[in-house]
Amino acid sequence: MPETETHNSDKVLSIAQNVARVQERIRQAALRVGRDPASVRLVAASKTVDTARIRAAIAAGVTIIGENYLQEARDKIGQLGRHGVEWHLIGTLQRNKVRYMFDLFDMMHSLDSLALAEEINRRGERLGRCMAVLLEVNVGGELTKSGFEAQTLLAEAHKLSQLKHLQVQGLMTIPPPTVHAEGARPFYRQVRELRERLIQQEIEGLEWQELSMGMTADFEVAIEEGATLVRVGTAIFGARPPAEQHG
Repeated sequence: MPETETHNSDKVLSIAQNVARVQERIRQAALRVGRDPASVRLVAASKTVDTARIRAAIAAGVTIIGENYLQEARDKIGQLGRHGVEWHLIGTLQRNKVRYMFDLFDMMHSLDSLALAEEINRRGERLGRCMAVLLEVNVGGELTKSGFEAQTLLAEAHKLSQLKHLQVQGLMTIPPPTVHAEGARPFYRQVRELRERLIQQEIEGLEWQELSMGMTADFEVAIEEGATLVRVGTAIFGARPPAEQHG
């Protein structure tokens, strides 16, 4: 067997083993807190990952791919297609790029402002389509991160209910960096409690079933605190160069 074929086979096998390990860790984390493991879905965060490795992850059972950039996602979807897999936008989106999103993604995890929500709604109205979205919460109050502040979201959630071409399905967060996974727990708990307060508002048209929380370093803690979607990249595809690490 040529050396390149052996290398590719090893790479595919390694990713399959990684996916299996991550799925088992998801299962164990859910069971520890009495949750059904099926209530947690894995999003393979594939920024900068080549299509061969993504294809291997899909073959190993991954059904959701999370991409950060529109152009990169467009190229990968063109090569890999949509059969049996969802494509989620997990990175930030500029308002002038909204028009491209509807043809690429099944869900957006990173809706971070009312202004962006209104722009997505306008585009959806023109197309006669709806977009499933999660609202990004800046749970740490970090100036370098976008997202809704908790109190702002509680006060303005009713405005989102007027945007009929958005399907608000839950919340997403990226906590401040911590040395240990346990350091993220208070932030994930805050987001879970925020969701409970939003549910209590009983605003018609808004659903809060999803919590997109947790990445490679802390997804088990996130699951213990209620995550329904975990965005895992490094544990599946291996470490990225330092400048590209995120997930």
